Amino acid sequence: MPLDPIQVEIPDDGYWHRQIKCQYACPVGTDARGYIRAIANGDFESAYLIARGPNPLASICGRVCGAPCEAACRRGAIDQPVSIRALKRFVTEKFGPESFTDQTLKPIELLKLVLGISSKRECNSQEELSSFTQFLNGFEGLSNHKGKVAIIGSGPAGLAAAHDLALLGIAPTVYEMEPVPAGMLAVGIPEYRLPRKLIEAEVEVIKSLGVEFICNTQVGVDITLEEIRQKHDATIIAIGAKRSRKIPVEGGEGPGVIGGVEFLRDIALKNFDDSSTLKQLGERVIVIGGGNVAYDVSRTVIRQVGFDVSRSVLRQAGVREVHMCCLESVDEMPADDIEIIEGHEEGVTLHTSLGPIGIERNEDQSVSGVRFKRVESVFDESGNFSPQFSEEQVVVEGDTVIWAIGQQADLSLIQENSNIDFNERGAIQNNPETLATTAEDVFVAGDIAYGTRLLIDAVASGKKCARSVYHFLTGETLTRKVEREQVHLLDFTREQDYEKIPRIEVPTLSPTERTQDQSTVVETGFNSIDAVTESQRCLDCGVNTIFDSEKCILCGGCADVCPELCLRLVSCDRLEGSQDLKELLGTRYESENLSEMSAIVKDEERCIRCALCAERCPVDAISMERFCFSGLWNSSSQR
Repeated sequence: MPLDPIQVEIPDDGYWHRQIKCQYACPVGTDARGYIRAIANGDFESAYLIARGPNPLASICGRVCGAPCEAACRRGAIDQPVSIRALKRFVTEKFGPESFTDQTLKPIELLKLVLGISSKRECNSQEELSSFTQFLNGFEGLSNHKGKVAIIGSGPAGLAAAHDLALLGIAPTVYEMEPVPAGMLAVGIPEYRLPRKLIEAEVEVIKSLGVEFICNTQVGVDITLEEIRQKHDATIIAIGAKRSRKIPVEGGEGPGVIGGVEFLRDIALKNFDDSSTLKQLGERVIVIGGGNVAYDVSRTVIRQVGFDVSRSVLRQAGVREVHMCCLESVDEMPADDIEIIEGHEEGVTLHTSLGPIGIERNEDQSVSGVRFKRVESVFDESGNFSPQFSEEQVVVEGDTVIWAIGQQADLSLIQENSNIDFNERGAIQNNPETLATTAEDVFVAGDIAYGTRLLIDAVASGKKCARSVYHFLTGETLTRKVEREQVHLLDFTREQDYEKIPRIEVPTLSPTERTQDQSTVVETGFNSIDAVTESQRCLDCGVNTIFDSEKCILCGGCADVCPELCLRLVSCDRLEGSQDLKELLGTRYESENLSEMSAIVKDEERCIRCALCAERCPVDAISMERFCFSGLWNSSSQR
């Protein structure tokens, strides 16, 4: 009986790059493996500089990034992924702008450190512009000799665009509708997750590059888009999605029904005027939604109890209830596991598999509850969103309803005569490669360019947009050249029992301690010992086993010694793959019978980079080699 075929891939640069799964998954190409291994070696400053190089919001990401690197981490296939985000926070607290205590140290000095080390480390991120270093070495203040740029919105996309444009010699002016810079970072993310002082520190670095922020200015209300375009040579719209989505249900309009985004904004700005959503907040709150924002809202409501108690002797601690209702089952909820766990610890009552069909009201039109239908399934057989409901109905009683089912952008700033076209979905039409709109001087970045995604996606979008604007203003094209460096590691070793170290959970305050107010940060972060230990769990996926077929004697010793059983010796007639495989077998061995030829097949997902195979090989046919992919940007005038 013939054996099953084996799908294989012939390694090329793309293959080796994908093996560094954390870096490959990061939208800005952060060398997470690099800074984690630096922490493991006790070199905390280098770790920070590696993390900060491609990411102007590294300190913020250390607190609230969605961490696609962590989701991709190969260690997760063995037990649990490395705590990459928490390790970034560890080094940013030590060396980031939030760590500044000496007022004589200017933020520009930090940037000189960040970019000056790029030639010293193994892997430079593909997002680090070579011109950055050149600019900082001769920093004497900026001039707008290359044109004037306006950025509308100072969220993560706007901040990243401003940062990169400034380092390219174009100091932009940022218009922000809120009274403080940073957009949704400052008014949409709860303070218990992202301290406001940290945001201010990150923004201060960008200000030090000559970027001007004009706050309390809503484009379309206080100034028109056309007026801004007349004052500037190019305009970036990066306003994000700052309006809550709502489902049109019976009773949905009226008092006691508010949006989650608007609620978080009022909390962040301590808005208690008559128009505030906080004026409508009752004693039994129903939050509709199953994602992280729904938990942000629910957990913020719980913290608001303590504040209200301090304001009014009529309020009693523990009176308010928070009921969170979502379509999905617990296993299907889009919220992160840690949000579900911490929300439960803090008192959020979760109701799953419920779809809202109406908001019930009393005779005086106050909310009395929400009527739901029981959900039988959320997704169809193909995995597409297609909720199916039973006839069973459930009423959850409450006096306030907060929608937290998604956000949308307010595009009312765009007038009909702006030459900016919209697509069939009502979004701004733009070129996905350049982020240019149909108006040649207007670009988009962040959520309004592609829909709501992660914070780090917005950062990547802002950086990409900055390069397009640079090209538009100067005619110079910034091109990226990626080079592979391969280093033979003669004495590659690992920490003792690194593969057995369990994941260290990020320490947190107790539920009682952390729910007393809005500003008490939940996570306390790693200490030095735990950070080093957690970093040692990293499998160092930039290191690979390289086989020399000319030396190999097919003894099978490497497969025998492998603790993860990731190596197999098989006959070549079992191999299936792309045209590359067929060409390799056909050109080199066209006269031989494939069943009489052998190949070593490696399962990369299983490999823990222990080097036992290299140690075992009697003819030194296996070597441990580090692969780095460094990217440098050059302008067309430099080539």
